[in-house]
Amino acid sequence: MKHRTSPARQSSAKMSDNNVGEYAVMGEGSSHKHNKVSMLPLVFLIFYEVSGGPFGVEDSVQAAGPLLALLGFLVFALIWSVPEALITAEMGTMFPENGGYVVWVSSALGPFWGFQQGWVKWLSGVIDNALYPVLFLDYLKSAIPALESGLPRTISVLVLTAILTYLNYRGLTIVGWVAILLGVFSLLPFIVMGLISIPKIEPARWLIVDLGTVNWSLYLNTLFWNLNYWDSISTLTGEVENPSRTLPKALFYALLMVVLGYIFPLLTGTGAIPVDREVWSDGYFADIAKILGGVWLRTWILAAAALSNMGMFVAEMSSDSFQLLGMAEIGMLPSLFAKRSRYGTPLMGILFSASGVVLLSWLSFQEIVAAENYLYCFGMIMEFIAFVKLRIQNPNLPRPYKVPFGNIGVIMICIPPTMLIIVVLALAPLKIMAISVAAAVFGLVLQPCVEYIKKKKWYVFSGSFDNPDCQYASV
Repeated sequence: MKHRTSPARQSSAKMSDNNVGEYAVMGEGSSHKHNKVSMLPLVFLIFYEVSGGPFGVEDSVQAAGPLLALLGFLVFALIWSVPEALITAEMGTMFPENGGYVVWVSSALGPFWGFQQGWVKWLSGVIDNALYPVLFLDYLKSAIPALESGLPRTISVLVLTAILTYLNYRGLTIVGWVAILLGVFSLLPFIVMGLISIPKIEPARWLIVDLGTVNWSLYLNTLFWNLNYWDSISTLTGEVENPSRTLPKALFYALLMVVLGYIFPLLTGTGAIPVDREVWSDGYFADIAKILGGVWLRTWILAAAALSNMGMFVAEMSSDSFQLLGMAEIGMLPSLFAKRSRYGTPLMGILFSASGVVLLSWLSFQEIVAAENYLYCFGMIMEFIAFVKLRIQNPNLPRPYKVPFGNIGVIMICIPPTMLIIVVLALAPLKIMAISVAAAVFGLVLQPCVEYIKKKKWYVFSGSFDNPDCQYASV
């Protein structure tokens, strides 16, 4: 088998030269060079796409108690995170270009379903990103009560969104190194808290469980929200230095960092002080830090939590905006979305994603988590189908990294997460279910509208994606 360069691949090929990408800035008569993302920044970008630290896992203890919380993050990582990371490694290196999962699904199921994938995953990402300015202010409102509600809170959300959006505009290199600095700062206080807690640890507290009082919906949504989005990095693959080698390794290192980043603080918090499930909610790790280390450690945890939300915001916005750029490169969106700023960043994608964040920031924490989980599930089902179909129907396509299982094996690793998706969908509140289904149905209408606009030439479209043969051809 041999690659035939599609418009998107031709773009990717032009951009790779000794780890430096050369991007033509539309509307300007020159081109600019920008560094590709290397291993360490990529690991932390994945870390922030998925996790950002243990902030937000407290609800798992409230919902199910210490034992199920600890087991949940281990078991869920095995049945969900590992398969999703493996699929992302194979498909991301197979299609090393911006657009990621949109290109995967388009290759396997056709551009109509590729567009649906892009719509639900972009909307899910924007909904998810609307959470982080809210959480940032939630951690600060104990020190600044005025941020709890009203005009000061609204203004703060807008200002914070604008600042973080500007970071994305300045380029992935800055975003990557900001992610590293924020990641180190956010994880260090939990290591310190764990060391301080050692004399007070009582392992028997880890075994507390009461199945009769488990809030299964909150429990599963908390696990799902904290351990998904491994595929989000795929929309940035065209910006990665040597993705066939870098992406699989970065996913592995990030997986270890994420799981340990959850388990270690949970062991500390549930083992060092008596467990009162009712008080385990967002921000409770700061209270634990005060009990174990004093006000200074609590302040550090609060600062780390606030800054971690900044890291998650910029990482998520990078994926969302580059996804739109990738869709434009293969003709699914107007070429306006493929326009890059002088820093190599997708200008329109950033503006659209930021606008979505502002519009959705009024939702509550629980509604945001439930809605983005629901839409995310739709997208993951299509990814699993695309992964299996390409393996069975196109076994000889080049795969720089290949999940080490045959056809039966790849089907088997998709079954547990698919069953989990069905459970998450079934447990969703009716309000969230109705809103999410309506949003997904809107995508079914939106795609023909975009095609009509393309046919009428009301906007300029560049590139095309007709079928898998435009990606690969036999010699």
